[in-house]
Amino acid sequence: MERIYDVYEDRCPTRMVLDRIADKWALLILDRLRVEAVRFNLLRREIKGISQKVLSQTLKKLERDGLISRQVFPTVPVTVEYSLTPLGRTLTDTVAALAHWAEENIDAVMAAQRAYDERVVV
Repeated sequence: MERIYDVYEDRCPTRMVLDRIADKWALLILDRLRVEAVRFNLLRREIKGISQKVLSQTLKKLERDGLISRQVFPTVPVTVEYSLTPLGRTLTDTVAALAHWAEENIDAVMAAQRAYDERVVV
């Protein structure tokens, strides 16, 4: 039986996926993993502002959703590496487009915010 999902319905399970990939940390992690598998500490260093706790929580959620995989290497100390799964790879173009759209358009967004703030009296 084919299920029909509607993201506009409040109980649709697709909203959980939208919530996950709309999270800034998840988006940045997925975009960083687009190129290569990365170790936990390198992710933490490269994604400025993310705490160890939030990185760990976000990685677990993405792994649970089947978007990334976690590989543990028996070294001392233990090395953990993350990579995109085939399902996660289906998001790479979309994630990159969103992340880099923000970089390319932030000046216009900030100009719009300033213009709005100047004409709106709080």
